[in-house]
Amino acid sequence: MKTIRFPDGTTVPALGQGTWMMAEDPARRSDEIAALREGLSLGLTLIDTAEMYADGESERLVGEAIVGVRDEVFLVSKAYPQNASGDRLPRACEASLDRLGTDRLDLYLLHWRGNVPLAETVEAMERLVAAGKILRWGVSNLDTDDMEELVAGGGEGCQTDQILYNLTRRGPEYDLIPWLAQHRMPVMAYSPVEQGRLVAHPGLAQMAVERNATPAQLALAWLLTRDGILPIPKAGSIAHALANRAALDLTLSEAELRRLDVLFPPPRGPEPLAML
Repeated sequence: MKTIRFPDGTTVPALGQGTWMMAEDPARRSDEIAALREGLSLGLTLIDTAEMYADGESERLVGEAIVGVRDEVFLVSKAYPQNASGDRLPRACEASLDRLGTDRLDLYLLHWRGNVPLAETVEAMERLVAAGKILRWGVSNLDTDDMEELVAGGGEGCQTDQILYNLTRRGPEYDLIPWLAQHRMPVMAYSPVEQGRLVAHPGLAQMAVERNATPAQLALAWLLTRDGILPIPKAGSIAHALANRAALDLTLSEAELRRLDVLFPPPRGPEPLAML
């Protein structure tokens, strides 16, 4: 399986599992847990969640899904920006650990930038690393100027930037993704199929028919062809988890990649980083 390398040398599968908007409907809980477990069995061992998702219930769901296999999982969670201060981040981290039923996070992210100075968040993250509560840290939804400020404020230890990136959101290719590549930081791509909206794109749908695949699989396969990109799609069922995993086996030709560039043109200039 293709892997992604973080700056500290750690490698993870190039396709992960997201949990945004999971754990919001109790009727779907058993299916969502089964999907996460199926994903793990398929080798998709990185699971991403956040204290924000379903007001912490997503973390509880993930915690239930990984019972008995915690050591096989690369576990990622994220802190609210208002919790990113020196005094509040340790408490937010402990609450996430409690909900997840674990003693450490493999990766802890600042969910987006708020009013807390980035240098203060860096210091708080590094203290959590020293305490063994987290093994490494990163950020989410930070644009190029934010990343430059982060590193200037002592944030050389940042491992990743999780951003909105998919076929319809290619703005980061102009400056942010090259900046991250220069600093050996991979991109975690959230909403890789634009929360499902990409599947309705007629051009992508036609290509999917021709490849005997789904539009979502083509969208994931496109991300997986790009260096340093780690998409984290959600799956709410075992069938969905299987379909996501199959995207790893899709190889796109140069002609298909050019066709996708026509359907979804790359940026011609800098664009503000989009968020969902």
